[in-house]
Amino acid sequence: MLNKALALLICFFILIIPAFSQTEKDGLVKWLTFKEAQEKNKLLQKPFLVDIYTDWCGWCKHMMKTTYSNPNIASYINANFYPVKFDAETKDTVEYNGKTYKPTSREPKTPHELAIKFLGNSLSYPSTMFITNNFEYNLLTQGFLEDKKIEPVLVFMVENAWRTAPFDEFNKHFTHAFTDTAFVKGKINIYNVKELEGLQKKKPKKVLINVGTSFCNTCRVMSKTSFVDTSIANYLNKNFYFVNFDAESSDTVLFKNIKYYKQLVNNYPLHNLALKLTSNKFSLPALCILDEKLDPVDVLNFYQSPEQLKPILYFIGSNTYKTKPWAEFIKEYSMHPVNLNKK
Repeated sequence: MLNKALALLICFFILIIPAFSQTEKDGLVKWLTFKEAQEKNKLLQKPFLVDIYTDWCGWCKHMMKTTYSNPNIASYINANFYPVKFDAETKDTVEYNGKTYKPTSREPKTPHELAIKFLGNSLSYPSTMFITNNFEYNLLTQGFLEDKKIEPVLVFMVENAWRTAPFDEFNKHFTHAFTDTAFVKGKINIYNVKELEGLQKKKPKKVLINVGTSFCNTCRVMSKTSFVDTSIANYLNKNFYFVNFDAESSDTVLFKNIKYYKQLVNNYPLHNLALKLTSNKFSLPALCILDEKLDPVDVLNFYQSPEQLKPILYFIGSNTYKTKPWAEFIKEYSMHPVNLNKK
């Protein structure tokens, strides 16, 4: 699951740390203070993972011995987050996001002001706060997180799924994609870019191009759940040509009489057709919607759940986008959802 799907990504940045290189107390994660994390974030932005613990919390210690001692989990955290270990009852003054927080009392076992800010009245431990690099979005999880429970949260934050979906929705589909073998799937017809011009001459349709990579976890979640949702698969087969395109492909591709190929973009090998299709606003994943003339209609950046994708596909596929603003359409759709199986 996370171990295999992320191996290609994390191997460029880190080496797995031997189990004996860290103490049992800290696991294998390279913990920072808030000051260190925020200073590093000024130079290279990453999300924050804040382990909120107390010295007397048994489950906090167990999480260090298990979850944070898993080499793959720890390596992923070290490569993609600024991990902060925060004692909820510390007597130190802490500066966080431009504000100063102090202990509420010098007495033992009393919560720090920052712990109260993060946890409110629910002062339970361990708690884990995930924070975007610009402090725009926070996700709080409470209680012990085993490997399988922390994996979707890590991916949700690192791959920017938080921008487009609530966590509970993403978590449900993540589970379907990686562990639920009984999940019912529809069958979708898949084409390649080279076929598109010929297909349009025979039977014009709109095109949905799914741009992804092998190491992208949210790409896999979409492929395993969003596109094969029965109603979406049926609607796509009828109204779109669906294409999977690997952004790391080494193939030279002819598209609208122009050749595209892999090149270095910011020292990263990327197929320049991915940039063309996304109007140079490349993300992982990206869904590029083209009209019957293969001209761009829209680009959907980041993860798209089945719930999000259905109204968008109908909005474009039914040509409603030509006559009605999205805000007006989605307001009507929210009151009367369209059954794609009947369209």
